[in-house]
Amino acid sequence: MKKLFVFLAFLLPLGIFAQDDLFNQLETQSPKEAELLPERMLFTQRILWGEHGLMRSTEKFKLSEESRERELKLRRKMLTAHQVVGYVTLAGMIAQGIIGSKLYNGQSDLKELHEAVGNITTASYFTGASLALFAPPPLINKKVKGFSSIKLHKTMAVIHLSAMIATNLLAEENKQAHRAAAYTLFGSYAVAVISFKF
Repeated sequence: MKKLFVFLAFLLPLGIFAQDDLFNQLETQSPKEAELLPERMLFTQRILWGEHGLMRSTEKFKLSEESRERELKLRRKMLTAHQVVGYVTLAGMIAQGIIGSKLYNGQSDLKELHEAVGNITTASYFTGASLALFAPPPLINKKVKGFSSIKLHKTMAVIHLSAMIATNLLAEENKQAHRAAAYTLFGSYAVAVISFKF
């Protein structure tokens, strides 16, 4: 348990310092300098925030400079919440790993706790993912050549999403595969969480 607190004490400051770097990379122009919508958007963003997206049917989010400014403020709040929920989820994964290893070593009385923590961690994981996937798009979204922390974060997201699904699907069917998927999930998720510092 002491290692968990040391680990979290190390990660939280990284997120605080990395947050401004993340937002600076995602929002680099003012609405007057750019088109109102970027050319490239995630399909989830296009469904909600595209030129004919679902949010455009409300008066508050008609496509204009004023509404885009509101959207960028909302985006910042959603991405900040995404980071906070990310740390909570990582803490849940660490707790789940500790409980899970004890369960594998024969402490069968921890099965219900393992399942409960797993359900909470899964819920927080998908809450955090939703905050990122459904946030309004940035002003620009261009491809950057070479390595970047955003590319690393997105690559790890594909891996940890697949591992999260596998971990949950294999929970009752194959304990060894479940454990391997859980380790993959934790490793890729931890890299994604700290990737914006570097």
